[in-house]
Amino acid sequence: MSGGGTDRGVPRRARSCALAPFLSGAFSGGSASSTPRSSPSPRRTHSTMDMNVTRPDNATITMLKDPVIAVVLPVVYSLVVVVSIPGNLFSLWVLCRHIGPTSPSIIFMINLSVTDLTLASVLPFQIYYHCNGNHWVFGEWLCNVVTVAFYANMYSSILTMTCIGVDRFLGVVYPLASAPWRRRRYAVATCATMWLLLLAALSPLARTDLTYEVEELGIVTCFDVLKSTMLPSVAMWAMFLFTLFIVLFLIPFVVTVACYTATILKLLRTPDPHGHGQRRRAVCLATVVLLAFVTCFAPNNFVLLAHMVARLFLGRSFYHVYKLTLCLSCLNNCLDPFVYYFASREFQLRLRRYLGSGRPAHSLPTRRESLLSGRTLSAPSMTSGHADGLEPAARPCLKRQESVF
Repeated sequence: MSGGGTDRGVPRRARSCALAPFLSGAFSGGSASSTPRSSPSPRRTHSTMDMNVTRPDNATITMLKDPVIAVVLPVVYSLVVVVSIPGNLFSLWVLCRHIGPTSPSIIFMINLSVTDLTLASVLPFQIYYHCNGNHWVFGEWLCNVVTVAFYANMYSSILTMTCIGVDRFLGVVYPLASAPWRRRRYAVATCATMWLLLLAALSPLARTDLTYEVEELGIVTCFDVLKSTMLPSVAMWAMFLFTLFIVLFLIPFVVTVACYTATILKLLRTPDPHGHGQRRRAVCLATVVLLAFVTCFAPNNFVLLAHMVARLFLGRSFYHVYKLTLCLSCLNNCLDPFVYYFASREFQLRLRRYLGSGRPAHSLPTRRESLLSGRTLSAPSMTSGHADGLEPAARPCLKRQESVF
């Protein structure tokens, strides 16, 4: 039943401490020296725990030696780097230079591209780490930087896609009532607040040495085994873990699913002045984005929840499954540039031009018709929120139509 290497004589409270990791398969102390298997007295065990002289459990050792993880993670991460970095660089260039931060959705998409690019940029360190037998050779400081960047940008993708979903929902379902709030300065403030929240939530990781020497295997891990001194008590660990799950995933997940579902239903009920084909494309795009969000982020975070409960209360580990589901979260980085391409006429023309099969630059349309630009199919409104100020109310005949992404 137990995850493995903790002593049977350890008091229940001290043993619970040893079973309370964030993402790791073990929760240990300073050095990895083994504790004798004979049942020590409670007093001696308490002293041992205070000195952080524990060892990773058997589940963690097995995970660190798992050949499937050693192959799958580097392969998937390499694919993400090859596709995501050029794709998001091109996306960022088009969004900033040729479309511009003209609406809240574009600002959120710029933030999403930067997030995807940053996450992909730290993956080479993870690739080398796993190819090197889970042995970290880059030092304590870089382990902290890579870990915080990895998880901050992964959760930033979730929050940013939620912001995009909320913005599209308001633009489609409540275009007039939401117009005063759908402005660029509010989008910028939302992005800044989101990053402050992420850095605050992950600050315990930045303040702790995340490397750990596993003497049984002769390796130094990075964020696969955490020290008990990272947080002062089991209650603090539980609060930290469940706050991350609820605030950074579960609430955004429910909001995103609800917003895109309502947006799709509204589009299906709204007459299409441009023809059935454009409405169908808009609905399909919204559906694809919703499915990508659910497929990429839900398995990873629900497995994390199961792992946290199992480690905190049952003494079991699902960390090896969690490591594999991380691949799905990272694959989302590859999908965003393709969503931009199929959603935006501007993207299509720019890409075809640079591949030598499109129109010359001067023939690009000045009025960017796309599902991203805020002038396509959905419920009509008087304003699309493209500027900080509202459009004059005296121009009700200008019924710009909100996009779905």
